[in-house]
Amino acid sequence: MANVFRPIRPKKISEEIVEQIKALISAGQLKPGEKIPSERDLAVMLGVSRPSVREAIMVLDAMGLVEARQGGGTYVRSLTAVSLHDPLTTLVEENPAMHYALVEVRMGLETWSAYLAASRATDAEIERLRELLGIMQKQAAQGGWDADVDAEFHYAITAATHNTLQMHVLNTIHSLFHKTIQVALTEFYRRDGMVELLLAQHQAIYSGIAERNPEKAREAMYRHLTLVEEKMSELQRGE
Repeated sequence: MANVFRPIRPKKISEEIVEQIKALISAGQLKPGEKIPSERDLAVMLGVSRPSVREAIMVLDAMGLVEARQGGGTYVRSLTAVSLHDPLTTLVEENPAMHYALVEVRMGLETWSAYLAASRATDAEIERLRELLGIMQKQAAQGGWDADVDAEFHYAITAATHNTLQMHVLNTIHSLFHKTIQVALTEFYRRDGMVELLLAQHQAIYSGIAERNPEKAREAMYRHLTLVEEKMSELQRGE
């Protein structure tokens, strides 16, 4: 019988670090865009040397799983960002019809995110949504909220699904539709009563999740995105 076995070699410490961080990213415990602890802090947490941590970060960076920014720390990359982000961003910015297409994509992904978030969100995640809604309420009193707050509210819902692939895919989509949110909000704010309607829709989404009522959350998200879809369709016809 031919020898099909290979000698087992002990893993290097840096390889163990790589495997542990990969597992945390895969499990969604380290989320897209999240800053991981510093080299020094990781060395202390893991009980290893800083050179081992440094080597592991270099490997993870080469794999495309993290991004080491000069003087700014190391961040988890979106698993889809390299292949989707740049070309799609160009398409969205250059072709107004893509704004409408992006809302169609959001319709399928985010209604399901709202459903899952209502089933799985932790108390801390629900509290974060409440805080973001509070910011919207304060800014609404001044005529409308910032697109960044709106995007963060939707991303927080996605994160509350605890579905790793959903988070990575929607992280890419969220960076793309930021422009769409800006366009939609600018148009909505020109109409009387629209700020109040949009705020009520976000409150309904939050309520469905906070009450842990998946159907209510899904339906509220559907109504909200239907309104956005109608506005994008209207703008597309105008173009």
